[in-house]
Amino acid sequence: MRANKMILCAALAGVRPGAGFVLATIRPKASGIVRSVATVIEGEVGTESYKQYFVENDKKISPWHDIPISPDGAAEDIFNMITEIPKMGTAKMEIDTKTELNPIVQDEKKGKLRFYHGPIFWSYGCIPQTWENPNEEHPQLKCFGDDDPIDVVEIGAEALEAGSVTPVKALGVLAMIDDGELDWKVIAIAESDPLFSELNDIDDVAAKCPGVISGIREWFRWYKTPDGKPINAFGFDEECLPKAKAIEIIQETHQAWKGLRDGSIDAGKLWTGV
Repeated sequence: MRANKMILCAALAGVRPGAGFVLATIRPKASGIVRSVATVIEGEVGTESYKQYFVENDKKISPWHDIPISPDGAAEDIFNMITEIPKMGTAKMEIDTKTELNPIVQDEKKGKLRFYHGPIFWSYGCIPQTWENPNEEHPQLKCFGDDDPIDVVEIGAEALEAGSVTPVKALGVLAMIDDGELDWKVIAIAESDPLFSELNDIDDVAAKCPGVISGIREWFRWYKTPDGKPINAFGFDEECLPKAKAIEIIQETHQAWKGLRDGSIDAGKLWTGV
């Protein structure tokens, strides 16, 4: 009963990002030490002028490049997650990989701000210092990366605030194929969630949170169809791969990100800060 209660979707409104709030704190558990980072808002919410910048020691930083992939001293399955869209949000927010300092902005298509046609039922974001290389073909799936940091779907009970930096435990990963591009979706649980200690691999999610994995898969399969787009596909017979594979893929995307930063991989139009 307790596990079932934890996976109930709360009737939460989308959380509007706020200016100047603290994103990360020192946590004494598996995550080790997380730096204290804040955000500031420039522009107007709900317009193309909106930008959420990240600030540390009164200086703007890049959430993609300057926030570490993991907190200092963290276990190998713990990673930092930057929340772009809170649970139950509808605005399609994302780190702008092409703009200086990579603020969070609302995605646009054909000059219009993008919204989901219904709320997303989990907090959604990415792992910093990762990159899905669009120049590298996956040996089994025969498709290329989507040119973005690797995505995270956090399945905890609470909505994570937009722009927050949260230590999460990787539990598994789905190989989504979107318009021919490989777009990994890491499934994770926040360290602060009551089920954190009970969920240690994807089989635990299936056992203690029935319906969550299939719910994520189906949401991402269908979410573009109201715009006339085809459904998304999933590799590996649609299986959610286990934690060990998720960690391996995250580390591969971290190595690709390092290639962006040291110049061994062409960054194209991406802003890398170097």
